[in-house]
Amino acid sequence: MEQWQKDLKESIVDVETLEKVLGIPADEVRDIVEEYPMRITPHVLSRIKNEGDAIWKQVVPTAEEGNLDAACEAEDPLHEEKDSPVPGLVHRYPDRVLLVVTNQCPIYCRFCTRKRFVGSPGTLTPDNLEKVVSYLSEHREVRDIIFSGGDPLMVVDMLLERVLKALRGIPHLEIIRIGTRVPGTLPSRITEKLCNMLKAYHPLYMNLHFNHPDEITPEVAKACGMLADAGIPLGSQTVLMEGVNDDPEVMKRLMQKLLAIRVKPYYIYQADLVRGTHHFRTRVEKGLKIISALRGHTSGMGVPHYVIDAPQGGGKIAILPQDTLLYMDDEEVIVKNYEDLTFKYPQPAQSNGVGEESSIPLSMLPNPKSD
Repeated sequence: MEQWQKDLKESIVDVETLEKVLGIPADEVRDIVEEYPMRITPHVLSRIKNEGDAIWKQVVPTAEEGNLDAACEAEDPLHEEKDSPVPGLVHRYPDRVLLVVTNQCPIYCRFCTRKRFVGSPGTLTPDNLEKVVSYLSEHREVRDIIFSGGDPLMVVDMLLERVLKALRGIPHLEIIRIGTRVPGTLPSRITEKLCNMLKAYHPLYMNLHFNHPDEITPEVAKACGMLADAGIPLGSQTVLMEGVNDDPEVMKRLMQKLLAIRVKPYYIYQADLVRGTHHFRTRVEKGLKIISALRGHTSGMGVPHYVIDAPQGGGKIAILPQDTLLYMDDEEVIVKNYEDLTFKYPQPAQSNGVGEESSIPLSMLPNPKSD
């Protein structure tokens, strides 16, 4: 048994242990945990400083999860099952697909989009892998696949390589990505053996999941460094959550710490409309405020896309602050920077009166000349 498997065995998975270790009365959350499983690894447990802090909120079940009154929330808010042509595969976008490799995770996030099935038994079977390969072989428009779940790194190296090898046999499948929270929650899983195996399947990318700067530890930095040294570009995904990271300074520290361990901030997600997660959701204005506070106040590399994964399978939609472009006409553009200073940028002359029309209707922008 490898060290990471021993760490998993020492995780908190039952309400009696939760009560003993963190003082949560077992009867208060027993029904919740029966429906939505719990796992808190020793590494994550060590990051909890106080009851109700940012790490605690992400992994400790609460009675609030049983509040299913919000009419806008659903078990499958992104309609992934509707977009699943074969078991385990989600084909929502034209040229890329998502593959559920396993239902298991190192921890069970209380805000998870896939709370409906994560934690239940289930790993991609050889029969279903064959169906996935057959489907992708027939759909030559697909050039990019992301492994998800659950967490793909929860399967042993041999099984993960079996999937990688099968998919690398599809000539038009160019990019493989792995979505994982393992480096930040079970860093012992990242071994030299794993990294050496992954090297053989480039171009390979990883999208990691981090929500708070306290998640960045020396062990996490080492794990991310090993992956980066294996030639794997690392990006991060963050979910915006009430009481966890809905503060510009907290988010800035997170993005800066990620860059320091060679992880490029990629997405900040508005929390999905998952049943029982209403207490995590923030207003969209707060996300826009955070993005505005990042721009100019830290490196552009540290400013991710702020997106809403649209309900009913609409896909990711970038949400941008609209306070930087003040005015535009054929002669000039007036813009405002992060310090609220205004600048004019002259438009180039159109050759022979022929040029592209503005992509932004001028009527939608204020005209400071008329003030």
